[in-house]
Amino acid sequence: MIELIPAIDIIAGRCVRLSQGDYARQKVYNESPLDVAKAFQDNGLKRLHLVDLDGAKASHIVNYKTLEQIALHTTLSIDFGGGLKSDEDLHIAFDCGADMVTGGSVAVRDRDMFLRWLERYGHERIILGADARDEKISTGGWLEDSEIELIPYVQNYVAAGIHKVITTDIGRDGMLQGCAVELYKKMLAEIPDIYLMASGGIGSWNDIEQLQAAGVPAVILGKSIYEGSISLSEISHFVLKN
Repeated sequence: MIELIPAIDIIAGRCVRLSQGDYARQKVYNESPLDVAKAFQDNGLKRLHLVDLDGAKASHIVNYKTLEQIALHTTLSIDFGGGLKSDEDLHIAFDCGADMVTGGSVAVRDRDMFLRWLERYGHERIILGADARDEKISTGGWLEDSEIELIPYVQNYVAAGIHKVITTDIGRDGMLQGCAVELYKKMLAEIPDIYLMASGGIGSWNDIEQLQAAGVPAVILGKSIYEGSISLSEISHFVLKN
């Protein structure tokens, strides 16, 4: 069964979503991320992907209080990302209740530090955020593109001990027009041992079914929940059934 992981993206302490990673195209869905997280928990979900978009832009953790509140008042297993650029940022995230952290830009810019984190905390707690536009890595809250090819980049980190990988197809993110199934098939064919979390473009149950059929182990759901194209009651039924 594919694992369903809801996402909460935070700007100024509020639950928002961007379209294609564009900060100018943001929509506020709820003033209380904690209420949203509790709703996820009440509908049978166990995991949460929490992203500090302010932190991603500022290059240091910002919305750690939101993380702390969700960790204190829910039993969700939280993976936290956005703005983790130093050992201090990592300590803050774990101290505030993150079970796992996702490193994206830091893995590109400071490989040595990212590998130290991996060695210190292990591959169950350190996730590689390998987000891409046209199969090339993007960093800095998706504001900066690069010429780094996605698959060789991930392969390099897998060789160093990474197991969990989140890959968002940025061009599809927030558009609700379907996910990059062929990209994820390609990744799993060339890097079969990773726990791949697909993200971006999920707009219907059909997208989830396609990912499951392709052998993708997990999917991150964001705007599809907030816009109602996938309901929490449907998610609850799926979780209970499986």
